[in-house]
Amino acid sequence: MNFLQVNNLKKTFGTFIFNVSFYVNSGETLVVAGPSGSGKTTLLNLLLGLIPMECGEVLINGKDAAYLPAWKRNMAIVFQDLALFPHLNVMGNVEYGLKIRRIEKKERRRIITEMLKIVNLSGFEKRQIETLSGGEKQRVAIARALAINPDVLLFDEPFSGLDAPLRRELAAQFAVIRKKTSAPWIFVTHNMEDAALLGDRIALFNHGKIIETGVVSEMLARPRTQFAAGFFSVVNP
Repeated sequence: MNFLQVNNLKKTFGTFIFNVSFYVNSGETLVVAGPSGSGKTTLLNLLLGLIPMECGEVLINGKDAAYLPAWKRNMAIVFQDLALFPHLNVMGNVEYGLKIRRIEKKERRRIITEMLKIVNLSGFEKRQIETLSGGEKQRVAIARALAINPDVLLFDEPFSGLDAPLRRELAAQFAVIRKKTSAPWIFVTHNMEDAALLGDRIALFNHGKIIETGVVSEMLARPRTQFAAGFFSVVNP
């Protein structure tokens, strides 16, 4: 059972002070929302260890990873631009993190087969990335992230730039994948339709703080703060 607990995670950039505490349960998706510059990207960078924190705890299954180097944190991320390797086929992309971890070849093949089955891409091993649809590329990216068996999985607005029908299709597919994995997910998005389809809870950020958090349906229908009401009315006119 994986569990993420973040306590007083702090980073200062001039007059901007980022300081948050939250948790994500096993099998739960926390949607992180908020206006541009509210601290969403800072959160991902701090969790991944890409920028140093000033103080706080990042507890993964009870163990503090806050001061571990990035390569020792068992986290994975699906980027907005997916960052797939165009010179590698589907199998090569999914296999990449396993090779870095020096997983034995037979075990790599087993994991790749399992991951592609989870994302409904069985038989795509030899397909080249440029031949895939947008939705297929999204699923390759998540298969690559899941392959390393991360303790925490992060998503940095992976549906950004997609049209509404494809967003809904992918959100539905992600929801199915979510049920097959136990790692806590943190899903950064500006789109509250994505949040409603994928999220269990929302953490609404502004100026480096969490303004409000709660169950997705309740927060969208009955926000408790004026800021939340204004934000949700803007993103969902």
